[in-house]
Amino acid sequence: MAKIFAVHPDNPQTRRIEEIKSALSNGAVMLYPTDTVYAIGCDLNAKSAVERVRQIKQLANDKPLTFLCPSLSNVATYAFVSDTAYRVMKRLIPGTYTFLLPATKLVPRLVQSPKRKTTGIRVPNHPVCLALLAALDNPIISTSAHLPPDDEQVKLDLEPRLSRVELFDRLDKLVDVIIDTGEEATYEVSTILDLTGDEPMITRRGLGWEAAITWV
Repeated sequence: MAKIFAVHPDNPQTRRIEEIKSALSNGAVMLYPTDTVYAIGCDLNAKSAVERVRQIKQLANDKPLTFLCPSLSNVATYAFVSDTAYRVMKRLIPGTYTFLLPATKLVPRLVQSPKRKTTGIRVPNHPVCLALLAALDNPIISTSAHLPPDDEQVKLDLEPRLSRVELFDRLDKLVDVIIDTGEEATYEVSTILDLTGDEPMITRRGLGWEAAITWV
């Protein structure tokens, strides 16, 4: 069973953040809230934990994983940021945007797109995420916690929309840590911007896409 940490959504308690950081440093996988959806995550550099995240989400190794960074300057450590990409990102972060960028050698192969050598990076606007990033001093994997539908849902052609408590129950035996801020699960995804080419492109319209259009 996962250990549940009750964390204040706006003013995360330092002691609890440190406990969670210690678990992540030791290879834990967590369920946690972001400024978009609840996410499954781990330390970017914990290979066994990244592999577990893939197993939980039933993701093949050729499917890239998004990760969180605390700032634009930190993004530049893990991705090549062109002048155009910098201009766009500076206007939109922190916020509900995922940026596709060419990966540097610091991005594990297990995380990036093997064919394009690209990676998806977010700078979230969520106090708990930012507190964890500051404590861990490493990027954090962030993939939607909404799992593929079970057999009954497939039979009834239902899209699984779980409440926070239902989501916790479903993932209780799959993750090591659950962060409970009292926030309900949402189903509004991030806007994805491809910044790998000469011109920025929106490849998925999610939260904040109207603002993103102004800068692409």
